[in-house]
Amino acid sequence: MQTETKEYTILPQRSMTFDFQELYQYRELFYFFTWRDIKIRYKQTALGIVWVILQPILTVLVFSLFFGKALKVPSSGLPYPVFVFSGLLLWNFFSSGLNSASNSMLNNSAIIKKIYFPRIIIPASSLLVSSVDFLITFVVFILMLIYYQVHLDISQAIVFWPLAILLMVFGTLGLGCWLSALSVKYRDFRYVVPFGLQILLFISPIIYPASVIDSPWINYILAINPMYGSIILFRIPMTGNDASFDLLLISSISTSFFVAFGIYYFRKTEAFFADIA
Repeated sequence: MQTETKEYTILPQRSMTFDFQELYQYRELFYFFTWRDIKIRYKQTALGIVWVILQPILTVLVFSLFFGKALKVPSSGLPYPVFVFSGLLLWNFFSSGLNSASNSMLNNSAIIKKIYFPRIIIPASSLLVSSVDFLITFVVFILMLIYYQVHLDISQAIVFWPLAILLMVFGTLGLGCWLSALSVKYRDFRYVVPFGLQILLFISPIIYPASVIDSPWINYILAINPMYGSIILFRIPMTGNDASFDLLLISSISTSFFVAFGIYYFRKTEAFFADIA
């Protein structure tokens, strides 16, 4: 008597969005990938996690010296170090998360080829690594507010800071998913991403306020940057300035587009990752 042989093929779902139930089932992988990347980042470093604090502080010192003192760049009524740090706090999360996410699929190609799990966990876990750095530098930022005795509207901070962080996370996630999928097929993107981030750094309102640009059309173009709205919203409780609703709306819409398109493209192409990674 012959026994019937059955074959099972595990395929990713064809949904173009998050399957939250499936992600919850694999929740331990988030911890595994996140903790592994944290250990790799600071392994065999002399200062370890101190680099998380040292890097933004040194950047603030350089920007304050050249742009704040030498060029007298306006800072919306804030001490220039506080003004720059408030932008770098969000930017460092975006930059670090985007760099890590864009290379995440290539760095984990060996795992991808062996077992099945929701592939979107890999770029998403890169954001969790960046969030650890963000929380540490956020504490430093609060201490800086106290040192410079900056007036902070608590009621506005409760509203605008979570919105700013939400835009920051969504913008990073959307672009990270898109670039991670592109990097699997086109390896040149590992060189394109750092160059693109350098350009975005100087067209984001980090070292200068958005009000210095008089041209409405240039402002509209700059507002497409997902970090534009995030940085503007984050500074409102400290500056008290009313931000342009139109520009914030453009930035929010562009962020929503990047999230939707990034996840759609990632889910559309993830079936081929194991073949070409």
